[in-house]
This record gives sequence, structure tokens and C-alpha cells, in this order.
Amino acid sequence: MNRGAPSNNGQRMAMTLSLTPGQQDIRDGVLKICARFGDDYWLARDSDGHFPHEFHKALAQAGWLGIAMPEAYGGSGLGITEAALMMQAIAESGAAFSGASAVHMNIFGLNPVVRFATEEQKQRFLPPLIAGTEKACFAVTEPNTGLDTTRLKTRAVRHGNGYAIHGQKVWISTAQVAQRVLLLARTTPLEEVNKKTEGLSLFYTTLDRAHVEARVIDKMGRKAVDSNQLFFDGMPVPLEDRIGEEGKGFEYILHGMNPERILIAAEAVGVGRAALARAARYAKERIVFGRPIGQNQAIQHPLAKCWMELEAANLMMLKAAALYDAGNPCGVEANAAKYLAAEAGFAACETAVLTHGGMGYAKEYHVERLLREVMIARIAPVSRELILCNIAEKVLDLPKSY
Repeated sequence: MNRGAPSNNGQRMAMTLSLTPGQQDIRDGVLKICARFGDDYWLARDSDGHFPHEFHKALAQAGWLGIAMPEAYGGSGLGITEAALMMQAIAESGAAFSGASAVHMNIFGLNPVVRFATEEQKQRFLPPLIAGTEKACFAVTEPNTGLDTTRLKTRAVRHGNGYAIHGQKVWISTAQVAQRVLLLARTTPLEEVNKKTEGLSLFYTTLDRAHVEARVIDKMGRKAVDSNQLFFDGMPVPLEDRIGEEGKGFEYILHGMNPERILIAAEAVGVGRAALARAARYAKERIVFGRPIGQNQAIQHPLAKCWMELEAANLMMLKAAALYDAGNPCGVEANAAKYLAAEAGFAACETAVLTHGGMGYAKEYHVERLLREVMIARIAPVSRELILCNIAEKVLDLPKSY
């Protein structure tokens, strides 16, 4: 693969507002692979719920799974900008979140491992993930805590040279196919710490199915990538699978949150573009009253508005990615990008369904699938309302409301 040029100067993208030749090569290369997995493939996965192993393997064989991982472990060593462009191309191809979520964990999820693991751990953990021989899931969210991460109830109890995990996690993607799990658990009870962010520890370890039940959640869309509730019953974790110091896991996990929001934004724009392209094509082909419906302004104007909203959201995503790659604060921009892209992507998918009229409700035109999947971006990994609270507090200097 042509690995392109890394984003050493994070301001470059924000200033030029265009892709470098290397970044365009990334987009073209990913789209070329995605072209082998057309609408019929994703319609079948939406129907049978089978994980897209063939798609995952194709990306792994071409070297894409390690795009943002260090070269020392088999990755490409590129930035979140390049990773976002890759994920956007996957979603835009029509794979939507079924395709993007199949590899999403590789891109952002192990950032805490890259930054805080020992050299021995990185040598042990990263190459199999990059090669596609291992898959991982990300287990933080719990049924009764939601986004109040400091109140997690899952416990990691120390026993000699290891820990035993007890508790529950929910909305854990790919747990049915994953061999490993990145897990946040409390090692010191909340009432015994000085700060509520202390006492949480991070582990990257084998998902031992003899001690954990992964129960599939039947859901609205993205059937090909399973979502689960996990029940841990004393799952053993060796000491050498703890990442960093005990009790500092919350600090470590924060390093994956802004990249995740940026990637979700890129993917939401990609899904919106996929829907918009299908709607525009249908509007040119569908003849009613002797003329294509796309000649009518009532069809044209909503589609044009969707294009503008998607492009504006994309620029915010690129700004957030550029700031991150330059090592600058980007929390506000990452949150804003996620919010704007999710809303723009949803509007584009809804408009695409309405443009198709009755046929928009039919699976064979694929836009209803895109509408169901784009809802993910409005819900996860953080709600629209909390993003608005964040912007109000951090940008407008308003009092914290929660």
C-alpha cells in the first residue's frame, strides 16, 4: 500500500483544506478494496448478521489495520487524520458502520496501550492486532453508570500475581468474535480514593469465555457487528496484562476518547455521502410526470442542503484531527465534529429515504439500511446533549450543568 505522508504538521490540513497526494492515495487505496464488497455483500450481512470476516481480512492483508499504529510493531505510523480518511472511505463506500465498526477498534481503541504499555506488552499485543490474526473489544460502559465512568462497578480483585474480574459491561462491540478485551475496572473502592478518577485500572487481556458470558443485544442496525452485554464471573487476568500503574486507568483511557470522536465524525460523514450519492442518482433516473424528479426544486434543495452540511461537518472533523496530530488540545473540536457530523449524516440519510419515496423503505435500495446505521453516530460514544453541555462550559464559559 502507499502509506502516504504523516501529519507531522497538524495545522497543514486546517490551512490547505485539501488532501495531500499521499492522503488521496490512502483514500483511493481503501476505496479500491471496498469496491470488492458492494451493496449486495452488506445487504447479506445486514440480513444474516455474520461478522464481515472477509472484509476484515482484506484490509489486514493490505496493511490498513495498523494505519495509526507505530511502525516498530508493523503499523504505518500515520496520524489520526489519515486514519479518519480511511474510515470515512470505508463508510462512504456503502459499507457504512457495518464496515467501519468491523475495524474501528484497531484505530483508536489501543491508543492507551501504545502510549502506556511496556515495550514487552507492545511487542506482545500490537502485531497480532495489526496483522488481523487477533480481534479486540473495548469494555468500559456499564448498565447502571452510562457516561459516569468514575462510578464503574466492575471490580478487579487482586489475587497474588493477578486479578479476578467481577461485574458487567454493556454495548460491547465485537465481543462474539474478539480474542482480547481492553477493560477498565475498579481496583480500589470508590469510597477509599481521594479523587473519584482514581482507583480504576486498565487491562488488555484474553477474553476468557470460561469466565465471561457475552450475550448479544438484538438491535436496530449494524447487525453484522455484534453488540453485547458481558457478565464477568471471576475472569482471571495476569499481572503482566495490566497497562501502566494500578489505579491510573481513567487517566489512560482518556487518550482514546478524542480520536474516537474524530473517527465517528469521519464515518458519519461517509455514511451521509453514501446516502446522498444514492439519492442524487435516483433523482436523476426516476421519471414522474414526464421529467426526472431531480428537476424539481423540492427534491433538489434538500439534497443540496445535505451536501453543504456534510462538507461543513467534514471541515470540523479535519480541524480536530489536525489539532490532535499536532499534539494540541482538541477536545472541543472533536466533540463539535462528532455532533455536527452525526446530525448532518442523519439528515442526509433521512433525505435520501424520502427522495426515494416508497422505494426508500425497500431494502434493495439500501438507503433504509444507511438510515438505521447512521443513528449510531447520534448516540455513541457520547450523547448530543452532553456535547452541548461541554461546548457551553468549555467555549462559552457557562457554569457546569451536571
